[in-house]
Amino acid sequence: MTSAPVPHLDHGAIGNGRVIALVAPDTGVEWLCMPRFDSPSIFAALLDHERGGVFRFLVDGKPVRGAQAYLANTNVLRTELDTPTGRVEVIDFAPRVTSGGGRVSTPQEIVRIVRPLSGAPRITVDFSPAPDYGRVAKRLIVTTHGVEVLDAGAPLHLFTNVAGDHICRGAEISVRHPLYFVLSYGNRATVPTASEVDYLLSETVLGWRMWAKTCALPSFQSALVLRSALCLKMHAYHDTGAIIAAATTSIPEAIGTERNWDYRYCWLRDAAFVVEALRRLSHLNEGEQFIGFLRDVAEAGPLQPLYGVAGERELPESTLDHLRGFAGTKPVRIGNAAAIQQQNDLNGEILLCLHTVLADPRIVLEQPRGFFPLVQRLVEQAIALAPLADTGIWEFRTLPRHYTFSRAMCWAAIDRGAMIAAHFGDRELAGRWRAIADSERAIVMERGFNAKLNCFTQSLDGEHGDAANLLFPTMGLVDARDPRFLGTLDNYARRMTADGLMQRYTNTDDFGHTTSAFTMCSFWWAEALALAGRLDEAVEVFDRVVKHANPLGLFSEDIEPGSGQLLGNFPQAYTHVGLIHAAMTIGELMDARDGRVRAWV
Repeated sequence: MTSAPVPHLDHGAIGNGRVIALVAPDTGVEWLCMPRFDSPSIFAALLDHERGGVFRFLVDGKPVRGAQAYLANTNVLRTELDTPTGRVEVIDFAPRVTSGGGRVSTPQEIVRIVRPLSGAPRITVDFSPAPDYGRVAKRLIVTTHGVEVLDAGAPLHLFTNVAGDHICRGAEISVRHPLYFVLSYGNRATVPTASEVDYLLSETVLGWRMWAKTCALPSFQSALVLRSALCLKMHAYHDTGAIIAAATTSIPEAIGTERNWDYRYCWLRDAAFVVEALRRLSHLNEGEQFIGFLRDVAEAGPLQPLYGVAGERELPESTLDHLRGFAGTKPVRIGNAAAIQQQNDLNGEILLCLHTVLADPRIVLEQPRGFFPLVQRLVEQAIALAPLADTGIWEFRTLPRHYTFSRAMCWAAIDRGAMIAAHFGDRELAGRWRAIADSERAIVMERGFNAKLNCFTQSLDGEHGDAANLLFPTMGLVDARDPRFLGTLDNYARRMTADGLMQRYTNTDDFGHTTSAFTMCSFWWAEALALAGRLDEAVEVFDRVVKHANPLGLFSEDIEPGSGQLLGNFPQAYTHVGLIHAAMTIGELMDARDGRVRAWV
């Protein structure tokens, strides 16, 4: 076990669909990969403060924590710093500019603006990039427009109105007027000016606020839902429609363990959940773009659990032994071996997503029946996979079993396939698939439920619980008020919670016993309680979980019971999906209960 202090994941995330950066309260950009989400890092102080690289503003030569907040309804971050001689604000964003015809410009760059607020503040610019995960020594060249970074794989330039020599020497700078810093990857068409930087900021703020205005928010915890939606939007890759699981790699599920993974890829399962969450909020473009990505990767070969953001299939896993790791926890991994796993639930999530997108009357697809061959392929594959063991939703590396959730998702794939076939008028195929779906449901209900324990179990004929089974009512497998599901809720509350937070499971896995609570599972629990008619309990669970959000309303993958420490990759899309679904469901049911179902109420 490491004795290194555990950093707080109190960072803000800025992004535009091509880049995501994490900014600490001391203004340090501690994580940034360019030119893509899954590219090698330029700054990775989050994983190694000495070798990882950072971009921050110092006061008297030292980092100083400031007060952070997002500009309302945007992904533009503001940090206010006090210095001995005055105050400054730092505005951080990734440009996202909407132009005519709905086109959105998302350059591979981040922008930082330092403005004086009072007095005569002075700062030092600590610009210490470490390309290729810190495997390349920093080499900077002063240019007429700032500083150029060598060995970054392509031109990487810090354009600024501060003398490049001052930056490279670490000279103290008076902030008498706004200072700007544009870190741009690739060949920029023009050298940015102060007026262009102001334009990029105003248009980015306007664009995010226009996007936020179109969110159909619930009456319950609407502000948290909106922040989660804005966070999810940053995870959608602009060029292809792929949606990544998280911005980072190797923030451990538990300190001092090997539970470190690279989440900067597109898990089809996670992406399908993101699409449905955004669809419930009336954001449909992301779903259209994702099913285009899905179709592309499906036509390129057999489906696998995850892909690179441009559809790459080969994601070999390796370790970066030169990096110390988050809180000294190794290994630091890049790539993910789960790409070659057999996960039988995958077809279910994809068909749940396809069904809602294809059935939504607001979405007009060119030749929608063109998706039917893919539907047929996924359903027939689900039929073949249903009786086979797999690695499951939690991606056990050495424990193939007949997981109940995987079998239930095979049912979902066949069930939704039958609905889609009926929608397209193929009654014969719909009838055949419906009969198979009924048979599969019977197997899950009989063998996936342990009458002695009075709960659904992790594997067929099993003895351990699994929080994934809390999704059964939302996918339509069982009514939430069914005695078997009510028993499951009671059993899991007794046996699978720690400090009032839901764990994924409590039995041993490839690495021993899990200790952290998987945050998304607590939101699943809250939603399941609401669907079961236990609204007061649902609100209690929801409120308990959201108290663990970081000061900016962002979540990682896990929460450490006892300390409340955020752990796991960050920000985690799946967790924000769980928050959205739980809040939407709780809000709808509370409105119905309290009579708030009419206009003006």
